[in-house]
Amino acid sequence: MFGEVFVIEEIVSSCIHPDIQTLLSYATSLEKVKGEYASYLYSNRRKLLGFRVGETVIGCIGIEFLDGDRCEIKHVAVMPDRRGEGVGIKMVDFILEHYSISCMVAETDRDAVLFYKKIGFEIASLGEKFPGVERFRCVRIREG
Repeated sequence: MFGEVFVIEEIVSSCIHPDIQTLLSYATSLEKVKGEYASYLYSNRRKLLGFRVGETVIGCIGIEFLDGDRCEIKHVAVMPDRRGEGVGIKMVDFILEHYSISCMVAETDRDAVLFYKKIGFEIASLGEKFPGVERFRCVRIREG
């Protein structure tokens, strides 16, 4: 990632970019992608941002603004060949810095909980919300 120029920008096109469709499918089921994408386009409480290198979108993060200066991460995904390069933390930090967010929350499964823990979120188990599927609440308070 060193030497590469990257851009984080809000996704506002009514036509879903193939990279965004792929990324959202990692964060939700493929059947739900179009509905989730529409929720970002038509809700003033939600924003979807893409992390781009050149013309290729390698990550995305979707948030919903809550009361006060809090937000919830609805989706966060990075292309498999770009994972482990700090893309996820850059997207989270961008949200915290550019939207005056003091508290960020997320709900996730066991597969992603280590990502959240690694980037400074406090983790609490919510138990099995679905049979055999443990869910976790992740909270990060902005420092300073």
